[in-house]
Amino acid sequence: MSKISENKKIFWLEKFDCFAIQGKDSKRFLNGITTGNINDLKNEVLKTCWLSPNGVLKSILEINLLEDQLEVIVLAGNTSEIRKYFNDIIFPSDDVLLCETFLINRIQEVDDKNSWRVNKPIFFKNEDKEYQLYRSNLNNVSTDYLQQWKINQAIPSLNKEINGKNNPLELGLADLIDFNKGCYLGQETMSKIRNVSSLKQEIRVWTAKDSKFNLKSDNKNIYNNEKKEKSVGYITSIYKLSSQTITGLAMIKRKYLDTKNTFFTDNYCQISIEKSIGSTFL
Repeated sequence: MSKISENKKIFWLEKFDCFAIQGKDSKRFLNGITTGNINDLKNEVLKTCWLSPNGVLKSILEINLLEDQLEVIVLAGNTSEIRKYFNDIIFPSDDVLLCETFLINRIQEVDDKNSWRVNKPIFFKNEDKEYQLYRSNLNNVSTDYLQQWKINQAIPSLNKEINGKNNPLELGLADLIDFNKGCYLGQETMSKIRNVSSLKQEIRVWTAKDSKFNLKSDNKNIYNNEKKEKSVGYITSIYKLSSQTITGLAMIKRKYLDTKNTFFTDNYCQISIEKSIGSTFL
């Protein structure tokens, strides 16, 4: 991936689902559901996770604090599922109201040297007067560049890395977990993993420079040798950079990460793996 010129900033502009939460209990309500500390949120945008009760990652959210409400931006996840769960656990005594979902324009500077979580995003609705003017002056990344950048950052996607199996610590999102806050959904599992260092796998960026790589194969396993003697992980996403180079994300068993193993796919194609720019592990 080519480096970004120091004198030329480029930006990630994308639309995401967003809904507001209003009411005096909004912070307390979200704090009990997500992994970040919503109660201490002031003028910053907070990235946080919504987990299942057993600690599996279901969604990555950004919480944007406005004067009279919290905006919930769904970076990855099923918006309908999120809203249904939120609505189902609002008690009659809670002063909490979920507003209708709308699309919001999210803009963030692209940085290929630091984690995607470093640069603060800004948000515009289509009807905002400043949006068109701001947009016309942006140097946006191409679709291909953005996709490659997201992979290098190991940004998880719904139905790929967010697949009903992986937890946020395995996905390199340890910095989105506040281990000092009060109770939240999935906290018991997160604390257990942290206390006993029981991560079984970690996300990695993989690359194959082989035109024979089988993009359509149903077998996404990764093996420790050409004989496929032992599966050491599995591919979660694939992106074709060129006729000769293919990349993507994979979950690799942790005990094989410190070895000098060469990794192979089901069609004997050799692949290389490396830690992403954006991953933070325990």
